[in-house]
Amino acid sequence: MFAKTKIAIIGPGVMGTAILSSLVSSGKFNKENICASGPEAGIVKSLQEKFGVTAFTENAKAVEGADVVLLTVKPQKFDLVARSIKGHLKPDTLIFSIIAGVTTDVISEKIGVKHVIRAMPNTPSRIGMGISVWYQTPDVTPEQNELARDILQNLGNEVHVDDESYLDMATALSGTGPAYVFLFMEAMIDAGVHMGFPRRIAEELVIQTIRGSTEFYIQNHEHPARLRNDVTSPGGTSAEALYYLEKAGFRTALSRAVWAAYERSIELGKGINRNSSSGNNEKS
Repeated sequence: MFAKTKIAIIGPGVMGTAILSSLVSSGKFNKENICASGPEAGIVKSLQEKFGVTAFTENAKAVEGADVVLLTVKPQKFDLVARSIKGHLKPDTLIFSIIAGVTTDVISEKIGVKHVIRAMPNTPSRIGMGISVWYQTPDVTPEQNELARDILQNLGNEVHVDDESYLDMATALSGTGPAYVFLFMEAMIDAGVHMGFPRRIAEELVIQTIRGSTEFYIQNHEHPARLRNDVTSPGGTSAEALYYLEKAGFRTALSRAVWAAYERSIELGKGINRNSSSGNNEKS
């Protein structure tokens, strides 16, 4: 049902390319109606050759006639992109942003649109195993809502929220979350190597432990504290390890890290709002 939908992806970096790939592979969208725009001609040309989409280096040309414009640039590039596409959109074009910290109000003001959806996917979305939290402005139509949901479901699970402030929270928890997990994995693997395991064995043990523990939680769906208690025998090895983790402030450090990421997400948005400027013809 989306075969005639014209989609422009501005900023085809890692996540933008993942979304582009999911759109093409889903079979629901006509690749001839999809385009990618970025300042590096070589990059967008390679996407054109790989996916059969149209490539642009000028954002204004990319968004002409587009039904949906996906903004997948870094927060620091938003002002530049907004200036480059303002005045080149249809009145009912949907702006679909995954830019951290940039609110729908700021997007509406700087691009001059009313139909805005803001989402926060995470890294596992690149393999269809992600989680995305998203919010829409009141002007978004049911058809645009359905389109956004379909795009996000191609990336994994999706959670719609009615309060936009949850987006900054999601940025800190699930958006940045994979970095916490990878650091935890790295630390466990290094600990295994320190004890004497070959790195390949330590990696296998840690990866399957995390994968299995996650699946075990999903199937049992009990509180994590209950599951942790089940594997913690009095005076045993787990009790000893957990004692040192708590003594080192593991729980507090993680909580503070998430909160710091949350505050940074808010700061990014405020910085973009402060640095507002005019102009129309620049590239991202």
